[in-house]
Amino acid sequence: MTLATDRLRPLFPALAREHAGREAVYFDGPAGTQTPIAVIDAIGNYLRRCNANHGGLFATSRESDQLLHETHEAVAALLGADDPDTVSFGANMTTLTFAFSRALSRTWAPGDEVIVTRLDHDANVTPWTLAARDAGATVKTVELTESLTLDIEDFRSKLSERTKLVAVGAASNSTGAINPVRAIADAAHAAGALVFVDAVHYAPHQLLDVRQMDCDFLACSAYKFFGPHVGILWGRREWMESLEPYKVRPAANRIPDRWMTGTQNHECLAGVKAAVEYLAEVAALAGDSVVAATAPLRERLVESYRHIQEHERSLCGRLLAGIAELPAIRVWGEADPQRQEARVSTLSITHRERSSTDVATHLAERGVFAWNGNYYALNLTESLGLEPDGMVRLGIVHYNTEEEVDYVLSCLREL
Repeated sequence: MTLATDRLRPLFPALAREHAGREAVYFDGPAGTQTPIAVIDAIGNYLRRCNANHGGLFATSRESDQLLHETHEAVAALLGADDPDTVSFGANMTTLTFAFSRALSRTWAPGDEVIVTRLDHDANVTPWTLAARDAGATVKTVELTESLTLDIEDFRSKLSERTKLVAVGAASNSTGAINPVRAIADAAHAAGALVFVDAVHYAPHQLLDVRQMDCDFLACSAYKFFGPHVGILWGRREWMESLEPYKVRPAANRIPDRWMTGTQNHECLAGVKAAVEYLAEVAALAGDSVVAATAPLRERLVESYRHIQEHERSLCGRLLAGIAELPAIRVWGEADPQRQEARVSTLSITHRERSSTDVATHLAERGVFAWNGNYYALNLTESLGLEPDGMVRLGIVHYNTEEEVDYVLSCLREL
């Protein structure tokens, strides 16, 4: 399976940008992807057509509420959730997690324990650390193996009947490592603990399935999967109905409203719906679809993500193989092009003589957009002794091409 990127790339206006005499290479996807014109139009159309607040009896408010309901349905399909009311929205994953951690931690007491990991983005570490501190609970951190994957034996050794929550990422936003979420959830549930999954970095690369993961809560961000800046929180209905949220008194006490503080970013929620619909059309837009356009949204998403995954694995394997020929550059984490099933198409590198700032500047001057630093995976860079310089992150998504990979490799060879 391959994607006809020549059909997809024109749908992204930003990809036509030129820098240093050529089209810019967007390898900055892990910090936020570019958006297709359908998403941009959906945001503008909302503001033109039905810009109104929630819950009114007049036409524009009713039209707005219907569109927002459809957004809940679309995101539920993306997450593999049966119930759109279990999907909530907010400013971003970090804000949602901080707010939710305050509510969940009210069920904890001194002597309880929370488990976080050395591999996670800090948005899935510090909210729980602070919440545990306020509740008098203890935080334990899962360590890493030499290959920079989670040490599952260490996790099991720290799990006990006192564990109330396990917070884990579906995939590392730094090394790209995919974590065994289902195995972690099974062990956590056997001990009586709940599981919160940070799926921000996983969502653009592989299709989410909260039922298969068997997690209790999951958060992600639409701007990582070709949408606008909106955070997403899913939780099992029994918990989202029984936990007490921090909200104003007039706000509805039914889900999902009780978890969505204040007026939402309605125009960008229209963009979120369009982003999910775009993802469902990727295979058809690239000319490779065998699923009918009238098929259920989830079915079309399954097919599109199959194509996306194969395309990204091909490009990532090409990039890893090329870097293997550059002895001055180290890949942190899984570097074997033949082990693509263990990672998503994100990797972090360092140069043995150059700082990450030097490397990122060298790339930027040549029109390659890539991040450097710790990308908020602070536990990881601290444990590797890479602070304050960090690493350079190269992120591939489905609109990237073989030609771009080869160009990035040529820029790295110059170093």
